Amino acid sequence: MINTIGVIGLGVMGSNIALNMANKGEQVAVYNYTRDLTDLFVKNNEGKSFRAYYDIHEFVQSLEAPRKIFLMVTAGKAIDSVINLLLPHLEANDIIMDGGNSHFLDTERRYDELKAKGIGYLGIGISGGEVGALNGPSIMPGGDQEVYEKVAPIFTKIAAQVEQDPCCVYLGPKGAGHFVKMVHNGIEYADMQLITEAYTFLRNRLNLSILEIADIFDEWNQGELKSYLIEITTEILRKKDEITGLPLIDVILDKTGQKGTGKWTSIQAIDNGVPASIITESLFARYLSSLKEERIVAADILAGPEMEQVALDRSTWIENVRQALYLGKICAYTQGFSQYKTAAETYGWDLPLQDIALIFRGGCIIRAEFLNTISECYQKDPQLVNLLLSPYFSEKVKEYQPGLRKVVCEGIVNGISFPCLSASLAYYDSYRTGNSNASLVQAQRDYFGAHTYERNDRPGTFHTNW
Repeated sequence: MINTIGVIGLGVMGSNIALNMANKGEQVAVYNYTRDLTDLFVKNNEGKSFRAYYDIHEFVQSLEAPRKIFLMVTAGKAIDSVINLLLPHLEANDIIMDGGNSHFLDTERRYDELKAKGIGYLGIGISGGEVGALNGPSIMPGGDQEVYEKVAPIFTKIAAQVEQDPCCVYLGPKGAGHFVKMVHNGIEYADMQLITEAYTFLRNRLNLSILEIADIFDEWNQGELKSYLIEITTEILRKKDEITGLPLIDVILDKTGQKGTGKWTSIQAIDNGVPASIITESLFARYLSSLKEERIVAADILAGPEMEQVALDRSTWIENVRQALYLGKICAYTQGFSQYKTAAETYGWDLPLQDIALIFRGGCIIRAEFLNTISECYQKDPQLVNLLLSPYFSEKVKEYQPGLRKVVCEGIVNGISFPCLSASLAYYDSYRTGNSNASLVQAQRDYFGAHTYERNDRPGTFHTNW
């Protein structure tokens, strides 16, 4: 039997994608640059519908034409290295698919280089972690649509399924798929930080126990905050450390890692002139967390306010925190989808925003109940410039903004850092301000640099001899 698809890269994600394909009826060829992972894959998966290869030529020749090769290797130079390894063995119309977290501009470069050689290239965003890779991820393909159609039956089969719809849809040309995945990860950064800040208020200001907070998150997960990240936060807070018997959260060092996609999202937002302050603050929060040694020293030197001893009404403030978290999430997703809209205009893509929201409902890390609502907003108004202006969300933020204000102010008074909740409030207030203080900034620019300014009472460009 000839192999229908090949997978290169047998780390956790690559192995699980290969198994997912095999479990869905594909005959899968697998290859890894080092044979140890191939041996381990063979040992752990006897009886599965795959064949392992240790020679790249044999691997390629085992595939039906046009050959379909899925890469799940480290982004960057490793992708270029594998492509160069494959090229001597490929023929026109063969297809390479990059399922890693590649920067979309790298994907566009590779697309151009391979198209000139007659090779199809797809940048495939994959979200869902190792469990999603095995059981059904959210899949974000970009490239030539006719090339995608040749592999679409495989991807729609292995993707997460929600209401019998696959969480996979063609997104656009060249690097569109990896761009969508990049911003997805930026939203993920913000979502995680917002949840962390809600947890911090409940624990440090309301003085609730970890198990009490877990129960609160569990309850929230039954309503409009229902999401994968809320769900796993509940499980995390209930986990005991096997060594000490303490809550595991209390023995995890408070230094956060990151792999680059959140940074890319912020940089791209800056390049495209899109306010992505919540996403960027979540990235800076991770950077600050990495300064653990400095923070320990600073804690003994730098003064802050005394934590207020006045007891807060528990039920009232739990509801305030819930509202603050939900409004923060709305603003974070709004910034992400605004970035999609601007990118589509900048790069000439026709990103299907309503479909992007739908494919995020299953498999991916940011899957959440209100993605259905986001999709409905764009279905009703495809030209919607900002989610906050949709009837549903404009009413929701009107109702919830007092809760966000109270939580942020209470945090400030007590010296608790809420970078993303604060950024959410600042974004909301800035966006709803018809006449802002930017006129003074523009006057300053004209004063020291003769940068000119526009007037609000007549057309044209002006300069004042200050």
